[in-house]
Amino acid sequence: MTRVAVIGAGPCGLAQLHAFEAARKKGADLPEIVCFEKQSDWGGLWNYTWRTGLDEHGAPVHGSMYRYLWSNGPKEVLEFADYTFEDHFGKPIPSFPPREVLYDYITGRAEQDELRSYVQFNTAVRWIAEDGADGFEVTVESLTDGHTRVERFDHVIVATGHYSVPNFPAYAGFATFPGRVMHSHDFRDAHEFAGRDLLVMGSSYSAEDIALQAKKYGARSVTITYRTKPMGFGWPDGIEEVPLLTRVDGNTAHFADGSIRHVDAIVLCTGYRHSFPFIEEALRLRTSNELYPPNLYRGVFWLDNPKLMYLGMQDQYYTFSFFDVQAFTARDFVLGRASLPSREEMAADIQSWRARQATLDGPADDIEFQADHLLELSKDVDYPAFDLALTREQFRQWERDKEESITGYRDKSFTSPCTGTPSPVHHTPWWQAYDDSMATFLGGGAAAGAPADLPAA
Repeated sequence: MTRVAVIGAGPCGLAQLHAFEAARKKGADLPEIVCFEKQSDWGGLWNYTWRTGLDEHGAPVHGSMYRYLWSNGPKEVLEFADYTFEDHFGKPIPSFPPREVLYDYITGRAEQDELRSYVQFNTAVRWIAEDGADGFEVTVESLTDGHTRVERFDHVIVATGHYSVPNFPAYAGFATFPGRVMHSHDFRDAHEFAGRDLLVMGSSYSAEDIALQAKKYGARSVTITYRTKPMGFGWPDGIEEVPLLTRVDGNTAHFADGSIRHVDAIVLCTGYRHSFPFIEEALRLRTSNELYPPNLYRGVFWLDNPKLMYLGMQDQYYTFSFFDVQAFTARDFVLGRASLPSREEMAADIQSWRARQATLDGPADDIEFQADHLLELSKDVDYPAFDLALTREQFRQWERDKEESITGYRDKSFTSPCTGTPSPVHHTPWWQAYDDSMATFLGGGAAAGAPADLPAA
C-alpha cells in the first residue's frame, strides 16, 4: 500500500490532512497517511507555550507566539473557504482576532475532520533520505520513551514551517551589555518591559508589533533600529525609528547617524532561518525568506524528486488559504489525479516565477505576485472558490489603513470573501484592549483603559 509521511501538524500539516480527508469524504481511496508531530498537541506556532529555550524534551522550543498577540492582517484574507469563521463561531466576528481565537479556528476544522487519528504526537523526525527504490526512509524518535525506528514511505510532505529557528546577528558590545538581549522567538510578555527603555532591532512585522506591544503595556520608550529603511509609520509618542545600530557601550546604544539612546533591553526582530537538518543534503531546501523559493515547482514539488513536497515555505501574505490550495495540489499528485511535466519544463516554470519575483518593488507588488500564485494553483484543484479579487483589494486597504494609523488599523472591519458577510467592528479599540481572551473578544466588552497597575501607554 502507498504510504505518505506528513512532517508537522501545524497549519500546513493540518491543511494537508484536511485535503486528504476532503477527498475521502467524496469517495476517494486514500493511501496510508502518517503525520509526525514533535509537540504534544497540534497547531504548530499557534500552539502557545510559556517555555523559551528548551522544551520539556530538551529540544529547542518550536513556538514563537506571545501573550497579547492579535492578528496583524485581516482574518478575511486567510479564511478557509470550506470552513468559514461564521461556520466555526456561529456568527460574524471582528476582522483582527487575538491568537487564542485563531488557534481555536484552526484546530476547530481539524477536530471536525477528526484528524487526530492520522497524527503521532511527541514524535520527532530525525532523518529523511531516499531509499534507492523510489521511496524514502524516515527515521523517527518517540519523545516519550526514546525509541527510534525507521519507516519507509512513497511520498514525504514537509510541513514544518520556517519561523522557529531564529537568526541571531551579533554587534559590538552585546557581550558586556548589562540588560537582556533576546530574539523575538523568546518574547512572551510585553509587561516585562514596563517602565523600561527598549531597543527593537528590525523593520518587518515582528519589529512593528513588538514595538507597539511594548509601548501599549507600559514601556517608557521604544527605539526601533533599521538596516535599510524605516517602516515610516506614524508612531505613537514614545516610539521612534533610527538607523542601524553600530555598537553598545553599557546601556548606551550608538547608531549609524551618530545618535545615542539609553536602552535597558534589546529584542532582535531579525527573522528566521529555513532549517531542515533532518533531511539529507540532496533533498534539503536552502532558501532565504522569499515569495518563490528555488527548486520548488509550483512552490511545492522538489525539482529533483517531486515525490518530496514542501508546504508553506514562502514568505507569506496569504497564509491559511494558501496552505490549503498547496495541500490540495500535493494531494492530487499523490492520488494520481495530476501529473507533472518534465524536469526541464518544471525548471523553466520555476525560473519564470523567480524572474518575475526579482522585479517586485514593495508589499503591493508582493501581494499581487502571491495572489497570482494562489490563483494558478487553485485553477487545477477542487478547493472551493472564494473571492480572490476581493482579498487583493483588502490587502491594499489594509496597507492604507496602517499608513493612516498604525495603532488603529486593527479597528477596521472587512467582508468575508467566502460568505460575503461584513465583519462587525470590535467593541474595544485595539490600543485600549488589554484583555485578549477569546471570551472577551467574542462577548461583551472590557474596560477600555489600562489595568490599574499598568501605566497608560
